[in-house]
Amino acid sequence: MPQSDTGERITEVLGFPSRDGLSVQAIRVDYEPGGFTRGTHRHPAGAYVYVIDGSVKFAVDDGEPIVLKAGESFYEPPNAMHSVSRNASEDLPASLIAFFVLGDGESATVYDRG
Repeated sequence: MPQSDTGERITEVLGFPSRDGLSVQAIRVDYEPGGFTRGTHRHPAGAYVYVIDGSVKFAVDDGEPIVLKAGESFYEPPNAMHSVSRNASEDLPASLIAFFVLGDGESATVYDRG
């Protein structure tokens, strides 16, 4: 779901079915300087996040935002509200990859209004 007006680009990079009924999916999120994800969203199965490049600011539920730099990772619990996801820099781009382990018919991301 690319939103070019926010400086965010999402690319599906992996869709791998497993023999036990689960699948692994991954997306790459690229942020332009100052780019962000609009509104809030949830990952019903949780998310495993790895920052590839730059630095990214995250906040989950009512928690304080944290900044992750390239090479750092983060686990987002199932159904937590992802309230902040943005490039921490106004000058440099940032990229991350998010992995999801999904049951049959489960969506990786559910977007809330906002």
